[in-house]
Amino acid sequence: MSNGPRYRFAPSPTGFFHVGGARTALYNWALTLREGGVFVLRIEDTDESRNQPQWTQGIIDALAWLGIEKGHPQFEGPYFQSDNATAHVEAAMRLYAEGRAYFCDLTPDQVQERAKTSGKQGYDGFSRDRGLEPGPGRVLRFRVPEGETIVHDLVRGEVRFDNATIEDFVLLRGNGSPMFLLANVVDDQIMRITHVVRAEEHLPNTPKQQMLWEALGSSAPTWAHVPVLVNEQRKKLSKRRDKVAVEQYREEGILPASMVNYLMTLGWAPHGDTEIVPWQRIVDEFRLEDVNHSPAFFDIQKLLAFNGEYIRKMTVQEFISACEPVLAPGVAPWPADKFDAEKFRAMAELVQTRVQVLADVPSMVDFLFLDTPQVDEAAWTKAVKDSWARDVLVEMAAACESCNEWTAVHLKTALEAITESRGLKLGKTQAPIRVAVTGRGVGPPLFESLEVLGRDATLRRLHNAVNRLG
Repeated sequence: MSNGPRYRFAPSPTGFFHVGGARTALYNWALTLREGGVFVLRIEDTDESRNQPQWTQGIIDALAWLGIEKGHPQFEGPYFQSDNATAHVEAAMRLYAEGRAYFCDLTPDQVQERAKTSGKQGYDGFSRDRGLEPGPGRVLRFRVPEGETIVHDLVRGEVRFDNATIEDFVLLRGNGSPMFLLANVVDDQIMRITHVVRAEEHLPNTPKQQMLWEALGSSAPTWAHVPVLVNEQRKKLSKRRDKVAVEQYREEGILPASMVNYLMTLGWAPHGDTEIVPWQRIVDEFRLEDVNHSPAFFDIQKLLAFNGEYIRKMTVQEFISACEPVLAPGVAPWPADKFDAEKFRAMAELVQTRVQVLADVPSMVDFLFLDTPQVDEAAWTKAVKDSWARDVLVEMAAACESCNEWTAVHLKTALEAITESRGLKLGKTQAPIRVAVTGRGVGPPLFESLEVLGRDATLRRLHNAVNRLG
């Protein structure tokens, strides 16, 4: 094990990988890289009713997609909390033997009844001095000392907790299994964790964990609680209500570099007047002391803007390679044998400047690989509502038949002549042609699209459009 700082990321495998967890992992990873430390991945898998192997693999895969990979020399794990179950119980019983914990036979209902009678919220310490020994159904509670607990937090400064407001919390359940607070501390001690960087929602647990660290004979780690992520209503991001799965953004064509850059700016910002910066610069500049206290708004539109910028920074070949998953057979909306890689290559640079996510690419080029374009009926109705639309389609078809050179320049010249003869604007006359040929009202530049599509397919679609108009 390294002698440098040891950061840990400890997710539970109970669902898709949350963007909030991804942000926390990246904060830890950036600090690990800059400080020459170790990033420890620990899977907290003790909730057998909710844990699934596929969620564990999902966490590992999502971290790798973000650049936090198992093979890196500063990466350790994954470790599993369940492997330390014996150590958790041993630590609890040591606290019991030392008088720092005691057994209690009150049921949760009895605790609530006593709270109603005493007017004190939560458990009132009823069994503190009863001297109960271990027994079926008896929980083990930590004996919270008098005074106050001071948490030194790199993000929030000095946070004080009055111990009188903290009930004697449970270490072992009535069936003998360890509670999260105890397991978390024991695991961190075993793995020699020096820094715990996690979401703000864990701050109320911190004084309890700090007490456990000290009771078990160790100095508490350096704490840092980063702001939670909220939606546009400023409510905490919820798996039930919000789009939070890293996997979903990956499938929709968000680039990993874009997601990494955006997540790092949620609660923190690089120096200078732009937030879109290389990863190495983020590593060099990121400091926990600079992280904001306020909740961070997860703005999907801003993420899309980031992604669009990253797409436009790619070389054309990088863009083509990145598009392979969304153009793959069974994913793209055309028969596999209709795809023409050379046609896509010819359109790639034009498409690259017009999309924010890779998932938008197929709809930009599907007209090239379908016998008949998928027509957006609303766009069609709007494009042909004027009386001249049919005549423009007829005249453009004739111009296409007689065009000597099938190039974007010559096709544009032909439509410009038709447009001028009718006293219209080119933007107007392009509309019915675009929908007739591509099926949509927006897309890549029209004349370059016609050039790549070819004369025969263009003429066939123009004639079909004319026939449709009667």
